Amino acid sequence: MRAFEHSVLDVAGIQNAHIHTMWNVLIDVCGVMYLLVLGFLAWSLLHARRSARSPDSPGMSTALYAWIALVIAGLFGITIASYAVDRAIFKAGQQKGLVLEVTSQQWWWAIQYQSDDPSQSFQTANEIHLPVDVPVTITLRSPDVIHSFWVPNLHGKQDLIPGRDTDIHLHPTRTGVFRGQCAEFCGAQHAHMALYVFVESQRDFDRWRTGQLQAASDPRDSMATRGRAAFMSSACPLCHTIRGTDAAGVMGPDLTHLGSRTSLAAGALEYIA
Repeated sequence: MRAFEHSVLDVAGIQNAHIHTMWNVLIDVCGVMYLLVLGFLAWSLLHARRSARSPDSPGMSTALYAWIALVIAGLFGITIASYAVDRAIFKAGQQKGLVLEVTSQQWWWAIQYQSDDPSQSFQTANEIHLPVDVPVTITLRSPDVIHSFWVPNLHGKQDLIPGRDTDIHLHPTRTGVFRGQCAEFCGAQHAHMALYVFVESQRDFDRWRTGQLQAASDPRDSMATRGRAAFMSSACPLCHTIRGTDAAGVMGPDLTHLGSRTSLAAGALEYIA
């Protein structure tokens, strides 16, 4: 598997850039407050004897009033910054582009690439491919329990709630492989429920999408022929789909282009072709 990135501080999308701005505001304001608290503590220790003789000194009263005003200004500044970031994220999500539907399962991700032309729609699992600098709208659904979609380099978390569709908007700004994770405890295999987002050039994305739209190719050697026969004669087709064959199960991941993926079982195992 190619090296992946997984950090809220490594910005790779417009939405996370706004979140990173809020992070910097909080760090700056809280850092200044922390240093001032240490300064006031040192000042009070150095002037402890003087304060004991004159507890109502003008200097102490002035310092307290100044501190109260500074706290109010800091909280007001954080509130304004939070509102501005929220508006910026909302505005970025209004752009139209690629449309996906992600359904969380226990414990894997079904990804449906949607199109007005049904022949251009297809499903894959556990790996999302996106073109760089293209806005993406992802509808999120869950048929079982609450999950949470989180790709920290691109955006914050968004819950998937049974019986209620939610959505998240992404706008990747650079290429790379970014690891996502279910961020809401959803059962025994929660920690293994990962996904990978591949952000690539428009040309590479179009090439990948063209390949995904094709049905599975016929076996090219005797080993592959025996493998296909073993798959089709077992219970596997009851749960899995392989387009171009009689396997049409919907309970498990679509396996049509399993060989194009980099991992198995929602990132639990590295795939070796």
